[in-house]
Amino acid sequence: MACPECDAPVVAFTVPESLRAYAPDEHTILCTRCLRTAPAGDDDPAPAADADFSPVSAAFPSGRAGVPFALALGKLGSLALERAAIETLCEETERAGADVWLALNRLAHEEALDPHFDLPRRTEQLSSFR
Repeated sequence: MACPECDAPVVAFTVPESLRAYAPDEHTILCTRCLRTAPAGDDDPAPAADADFSPVSAAFPSGRAGVPFALALGKLGSLALERAAIETLCEETERAGADVWLALNRLAHEEALDPHFDLPRRTEQLSSFR
């Protein structure tokens, strides 16, 4: 029910089979404060097939785009090691109809968030990937 790192509430979601290679587990959580991902535990809310990420931010992509975006956020703490996965997840988010850069920029202005990475810096670094 709470993030193992910062104790904030989490959003639980089920990862589609096509994205499981990029997820900590089939049932994963995203912290609503630090944006870390982790395997869902027994105490976490039941993962939803169509997760509602609005507790994180109104700017969070919805629908099919939410899961790959959430997984990408969980990997942004280690750009060097996770570059290929981040690129794939961002591409999948865009294919699902969301604007990754707009969502990242909006999240950077959310006062309630305290990401485990420097969000403005990572957004700038991600733009150099293209």
